[in-house]
Amino acid sequence: MKEELLVGAHTSASGGAYKALLQGREIGASTIQLFTSNQKTWEGKIISPEEVKLWEEAKKSTHIHVTMSHDSYLINLGSPNPDVWEKSKVAFGKEIERCHLLEIDYLNFHPGAFTTSSREECLDLIAKTLLTFEKSVTKGKTRLLIETTAGQGSCVGSSFEEIAYLVDRTKDKIPIGVCIDTCHIFAAGYDIRTKESWTKTLQQFDQIVGLDHLYAFHLNDSMQPLGSRKDRHASLGDGEIGLACFEFIMTHPKLKPLPKYLETPYSEKWPDEIQMLKKMAKGDYHAS
Repeated sequence: MKEELLVGAHTSASGGAYKALLQGREIGASTIQLFTSNQKTWEGKIISPEEVKLWEEAKKSTHIHVTMSHDSYLINLGSPNPDVWEKSKVAFGKEIERCHLLEIDYLNFHPGAFTTSSREECLDLIAKTLLTFEKSVTKGKTRLLIETTAGQGSCVGSSFEEIAYLVDRTKDKIPIGVCIDTCHIFAAGYDIRTKESWTKTLQQFDQIVGLDHLYAFHLNDSMQPLGSRKDRHASLGDGEIGLACFEFIMTHPKLKPLPKYLETPYSEKWPDEIQMLKKMAKGDYHAS
C-alpha cells in the first residue's frame, strides 16, 4: 500500500480544535498542526467531551489522521526564574493532557532560553524537566518533538549538538524526537540552499543527532540571510533559501515520508504551496 504524502500547515483552531482539521481539508492538507489552547496565555483550555467528539468526527470526514500540536510560546522549560519555570512546567503538562485527549501524534515545542543563567544550565534544566513528565507522557500516543531554533537571543536548540544533548538525556525515558524548521536551521548557519549543501547538513544531523530521531518538518523560507540568527519566515521561494531546498526534502527517500507543516506568512498561499510540494514529490516540479 502506497504511503500517503503528509503535507499541511499550521491551521486555526479558533472556535474549536476540529476547525483546524476543516481548514486543513480546505487547503488540500493531509496533516495539520494546531494550537490546542491560546498560545499567548498561561491559562490552558479545557477540552470538553463534546469537543473531543467533534474532533474525532472531523478526523473521519477530512481523512486527516496525523496531527501535531505546537505548545504555548510562553513556555520555557529551562527558565532560571522559578515562577516562570513552574508555570511552564504546569502548562506543558496540561498540553500533554490535551494532546492525549485528542490523540495527537506529536507535540512540538521550543526547548527554552537561559535568560539570566548559562547555556549549559538551561540545557540541563530542560532535560531534567522533560524527564519529570515520564509517567504522564507515556500514558498516550503523543511524541514530544524538540524544534530546532534560529538562535535568537538566549534561546537554546540552534545547534545540532544542543539538540543531541537533550535527545540523548531523555530518549530512554520518554518518547522524544526532533522537528526541523528550515528557516530556523538556515538562520542558525546550516546551508540548505542546494542539493549538495543539504546533503552535507543532513550528514551532520545524522552524525550528531541521528536521522532516526527526526520525525517532522516545519517548511518555511527565510526573509533573513544564512547565519542571521533571526527567525523571519517567508513564503516558499520568496526568501533567501529558495525552492531547491524544498525539492530536496520532498524527494529524499528518508525525508519524503515525514509530516511537513507550512508556517509561511500568507495563509492564502497555502493551497498553492501544498500543491507545489506534492508536485515536487512526484517529480513534476523542478526548481530552477
